[in-house]
Amino acid sequence: MTVPHAQAVPAFDEVRRDFHPSDVRVLDRDGELLQRVRTDATVRRGQWVALPDVSPALRSAMLLSEDKRFHEHSGVDWRAVSAAAWGNLWNTRTRGASTITMQLAGLLDEDLRQGAGGRSLSQKVGQTLDAQRLERTWRKDQILEAYLNTVPFRGEVVGIDALSRTLFGKAPSGLDAREAALAAALVRAPNAKPAQVAQRACELLRTMEQTGPDLRQADCDAMDMFASAALQRRVFDSSEGIAPHLGRRVANNANGAESIRTTLRAPLQRFALGALQRHLRELRGREVEDGALVVLDNANGEVLAWVGSSGPLSQAAEVDGVLAQRQPGSTLKPLLYAQAIAERRLTAASLLDDSSAQISTASGLYIPQNYDRLFKGHVSVRTALASSLNVPAVRTLVMVSPEAFARQLRAAGLPLRESGDYYGYSLALGSAEVSLLALTNGYRTLANGGRYSPTRDVVQAQPGAVQGRQAIDEGAAFIVGDILSDANARARTFGLDSVLGTRFWTAVKTGTSKDMRDNWAIGWSQRYTVGVWVGNASGAPMRDVSGTSGAAPVWADLMGFLHRHEPSRAPSPPAGLVQAKVTFGASADADADADADADAGPLEAARSEWFLPGTEQALFAIEPATGDRAAARITAPADGTILALDPDIPPNRQRVSFEATGRSVRWRMDGKPFSRENSVQWLPWPGRHVVQLTDAQGTVLDEIRLEVRGAGVKGGRAARGP
Repeated sequence: MTVPHAQAVPAFDEVRRDFHPSDVRVLDRDGELLQRVRTDATVRRGQWVALPDVSPALRSAMLLSEDKRFHEHSGVDWRAVSAAAWGNLWNTRTRGASTITMQLAGLLDEDLRQGAGGRSLSQKVGQTLDAQRLERTWRKDQILEAYLNTVPFRGEVVGIDALSRTLFGKAPSGLDAREAALAAALVRAPNAKPAQVAQRACELLRTMEQTGPDLRQADCDAMDMFASAALQRRVFDSSEGIAPHLGRRVANNANGAESIRTTLRAPLQRFALGALQRHLRELRGREVEDGALVVLDNANGEVLAWVGSSGPLSQAAEVDGVLAQRQPGSTLKPLLYAQAIAERRLTAASLLDDSSAQISTASGLYIPQNYDRLFKGHVSVRTALASSLNVPAVRTLVMVSPEAFARQLRAAGLPLRESGDYYGYSLALGSAEVSLLALTNGYRTLANGGRYSPTRDVVQAQPGAVQGRQAIDEGAAFIVGDILSDANARARTFGLDSVLGTRFWTAVKTGTSKDMRDNWAIGWSQRYTVGVWVGNASGAPMRDVSGTSGAAPVWADLMGFLHRHEPSRAPSPPAGLVQAKVTFGASADADADADADADAGPLEAARSEWFLPGTEQALFAIEPATGDRAAARITAPADGTILALDPDIPPNRQRVSFEATGRSVRWRMDGKPFSRENSVQWLPWPGRHVVQLTDAQGTVLDEIRLEVRGAGVKGGRAARGP
């Protein structure tokens, strides 16, 4: 026989330090439990429980079951050893001689752990020696405390905390005599059938209560039912709480910590989750089941609420909607206009044409539409942004360029997967994919005067100053915020009494992606930035869900909760910004016929407006065309249009519509005249063509080039009409 080499047993403090629960406790900023996240799939351990926090009934049951003379021996119960040896000699059944101290020694040393065939003689000798060493260096209460926290009970469950919460749904301090007897019975027979465990527990309960067997039969019958029910329970879920998505996110970086203190506020998190679920239930029947939201502290970027899904309402509750990549729709427009204002291409009062547009791109014509399929004519940037008009936004992106806008988005913390040219002019309407967290932080950048800094979700021991960089011009950021807080400016689309209006100062923008797959509401107050997304994790479209009926009500509820006792005041303008009165209208010398249509009179009411220094002016007017030459232009098709003949339609049945403005105009196709009408139908034939608009004297007023692809009519020529 080879006796294991003698080695020093670990100290109690060392064992306590090396104990790690199988779950990480995710706490809010004040230490309140938000979520419990399992990080060890091989075992189920709870928190280390101090001996005074274990119920007296459990301590009594454990000693009666495993080691009646625990407080008398010095690690080895020689009386029990003698009884066991005598029983083995006469082949009679006796209780084992292993004390709690010996069992603990076997748990602490891997070399002494019992195998499938039991411990070898050398292991038993080593276990005896280590038990005696433990008794010389540890106190009895430390031995019992370590044993209760490390002893296996049933299946994967180790330690009294995991057992109490799994089988009984309570802390170890609350176990009664019956529960304590059942727990102690499991140590002796962890994998026994419920009936056997119940029988052992019943015998132990009799001993604990010192009553006769004839008086305990009814209780033993009840114990059998109680044991069967308890052994089937699994209330100690692998992930339990109100912040599962953030819990998993921070638990992955726990680095062995038993708990992590996040920046979340538990009361706000509970309210946010309830508000989202309540609103989605109200939208039942509109084919929408998912949602997500995030609340940020403007000053330091701390995440105050993080709801990744609608939970039980969702068929994909594990998907984190705060981090999922989705199309943001119109919510990119504030960043676009901020860039155009910063580059002094536009001011808040500049007039943009909200009319039908056909923009030539490498892949063909891009024809943006407004949400309501209507056009508003010439509108100011303030109206275009606040009312979320699409065509003016696309015209603005033409000025800025998609690639430059993509660089601006990246500077604001929105890392696009592709280049700006990949998305083209549709980038103005949110064709790229971003996460709710990044988008909300981009709005926080606007709230902070264009200064970007990353978010953080874990409380730092030494927070220090928030590091950031200037990503957007401070004055442009202020002007955009002023526009998004203007209820009158958004009235054309949302009305004066929309859910976006709050009793306190806020700036907000909604957005809806293509085919109504995503609905957003992002906005900020003096202290907080709130982002809400509503949609379906599967990407399925919603039905009859608009900007004000989807995410906006949840956004409004959150802002109301945040500011129920806290004011929110409008920010002060940065130094150098100019405020001036502006008026709108057509030029005084406008042609009478042109004035009679739409451009006569003021376009918008006079108001006071903000300008970057050097960009201010008093009058913003549309200069109407004077004379045939100035008024004439080709409105359709756009220059560079590529047309493809449909092979399923006879070529002589296909037509292309040409439209022009102006009076007394003439059309020329490849230098040959073919019409004098403002609207004309043309029979196309393959090739590259030059289309010109001229006056009566033959002077070219406008010109476009187009290409027709496919097989046409042989010998075809210009047609004057259908």
